[in-house]
Amino acid sequence: MNILHFSKHATLSLTGRVRGGSSLLLPLLLFVSCNSKPKAEYETTTVEKGDIATTVTATGTIEPVTKVEVGTQVSGIVSKIYVDYNSEVKAGQVIAELDRTNLLSTLESQRANLTSQESALEFQKANYNRYKILYDKGLISANDFEQARLSFVQAQQQVTTARQSVKRAETDLGYATITSPINGVVLSKDVEEGQTVAASFSTPTLFTIAQDLTDMRVIADIDEADIGEVKEGQRVSFTVDAFPADIFNGLVTQVRQQATTESNVVTYEVVISAPNADLKLKPGLTANVTIYTLEKNNVLTVSSKALRFSPKQELIAEDETIEDTDKPGQKLWVLQGKTFKAIPVKTGVSNGTVTEIVSGIQAGTEVLSEMVFGTPMEEDNTNQNKNPFMPGRPNNNRNQKSGQGAAKK
Repeated sequence: MNILHFSKHATLSLTGRVRGGSSLLLPLLLFVSCNSKPKAEYETTTVEKGDIATTVTATGTIEPVTKVEVGTQVSGIVSKIYVDYNSEVKAGQVIAELDRTNLLSTLESQRANLTSQESALEFQKANYNRYKILYDKGLISANDFEQARLSFVQAQQQVTTARQSVKRAETDLGYATITSPINGVVLSKDVEEGQTVAASFSTPTLFTIAQDLTDMRVIADIDEADIGEVKEGQRVSFTVDAFPADIFNGLVTQVRQQATTESNVVTYEVVISAPNADLKLKPGLTANVTIYTLEKNNVLTVSSKALRFSPKQELIAEDETIEDTDKPGQKLWVLQGKTFKAIPVKTGVSNGTVTEIVSGIQAGTEVLSEMVFGTPMEEDNTNQNKNPFMPGRPNNNRNQKSGQGAAKK
């Protein structure tokens, strides 16, 4: 029986005859080991100048740097509104007025009360002076004099209180005229003419004004696993869905210490500058943020997998050798003829894909990065004797039959 040469193990079937003319399929398992090694190929990469960057990604919201909510400290009916959405306003500009009827009435009442208290003070002052003269002459008792003096002091205090009430009423009347506290643009208008606003418990918001829409910022939520890498001054790029083809740039200006927990996810707010000279960025837009936590430009780099490559003696061909310095540390490998040579290098920063090479090798050097095995090297069985137990190809059988028929003819 002839043995076929296979790269791994081979399984053959044997058909034979037994007494009585019946057929029997006898499986014959032949395990033949192949002495030839698989053909190895090697991928290489080049040590070259490049940039290395590590980034943190997050989402955030576009906001104006300065935004003021304008309200009122007095209750009343909105009588006039002088601005609308997107109106540009100046500091001190009148933007709305409340009805003044009740406020004017209160002011007049307080002024009348002040006049009355001032008249009472004049009387108590004159009365005190008379009692003082009489007391100095011994014509009245000390108790009567002290009573007159006390009434005079109380009248003075009541006049002071009345004056404060008048000033407060004047201030409230001034609050009926609502002005813009800053130069800016009206983002929202929350009232209409004729609407009643109540300032009993809290100040109602009438308008929201952004100071400068050309100077915006992004408030980004950074995961707790990444916040340790984020520092002030780092470069940031971001995009918004409204302008997907545009890339906007800014800087980290603040890393806030207050944590926010939502659904057991802890995040920290990071403030990013967002210059907006062309006014494309609008308040409330969602920004897809990339923070560059590490950047090194024009440094010597190599693919990180080249630093993980190491040739194995049992996998290389018999005529190939390994030349290693046996020095600890990172190494790159080159193939010089039939020799694998290790080159010790000093590495720097890495982003996982590429690694900085500080020293040890020159730019342009081709280094090994991966070993790839090809198909096994099988022996050519063309000239060997064919196994009688293996069936032939269908085409060959047809050729044999056609040849035999021709011979019979």
